[in-house]
Amino acid sequence: MSGQAYSIEMPQGWQSPVVIASPHSGSNYPKTFVSQSILDANRLRSSEDAFVDQLFAAAPRLGMPLLTAKMPRAYVDLNRSSDELDPALIEGARRRGQNPRIASGLGVIPRVVANGREIYRGKIPMDEAMARIDDYWVPYHAALQRLLDASHTRFGKAILIDCHSMPHEAIESCSPRRERRPQIVLGDRFGAAADAAIVDQVEAAFAEVGFRVARNSPFAGAYITQTYGRPFRHQHAIQVEIDRSLYMHEADVAPNDGFDDVRARLTLALQRIAQLGEDLAPMAAE
Repeated sequence: MSGQAYSIEMPQGWQSPVVIASPHSGSNYPKTFVSQSILDANRLRSSEDAFVDQLFAAAPRLGMPLLTAKMPRAYVDLNRSSDELDPALIEGARRRGQNPRIASGLGVIPRVVANGREIYRGKIPMDEAMARIDDYWVPYHAALQRLLDASHTRFGKAILIDCHSMPHEAIESCSPRRERRPQIVLGDRFGAAADAAIVDQVEAAFAEVGFRVARNSPFAGAYITQTYGRPFRHQHAIQVEIDRSLYMHEADVAPNDGFDDVRARLTLALQRIAQLGEDLAPMAAE
């Protein structure tokens, strides 16, 4: 199932310790899943980080691997722990203390999409939930760790840039003034997931191409950042959230007139981010 779970585009020459990943831009919606849902196609896609993989598509030609999930977040959420099973959705799942993500319907198998819209009419079998985890969650995370391990071997460190998009309404509360609202939010778990000097350089890369950048508010990083951010092992993880309204019509899930400009500016930012390891001698990719 790994071929259906993710894709990896490797650079011709692996020249940077940076790994670019997009775990929520998958858009392969199984027909059986769509038929189970009570939502129309656009509402079902409202949790998807649509087009984020395209925005960061230049990574391989800049010397960085690009890992992209193929399955949608509404089907299986790769940014959750595999044991975050929602008893309100999955038959036989047990309650395990207070977990606000599960309580809100956003476990590893989501019960809702954006704005709390229910996906299903009722519960789904435990076997179905575990099959999604085994077939898609496990292969994606195994591939991600392999890339980080290989980067660490080549360069002495690994830097994960975990790419996401955020609904515009999520940042409207950050500032009453439009000109001060962040367009990109970096999440490093308040310093726990990445060395501050690396986060400073990533922030500067986005700021230099004209984006307003904030850290950790309203998004500080979730399971992936928390799990793979191990600065003491020279493995760093930074979550990147981009305001969707900059490049897409959120209601229609379609690129808007700003798409090409945002992609061009992100490519320029990636050029600088790729240089985070320029002080290290790269080895040829196998």
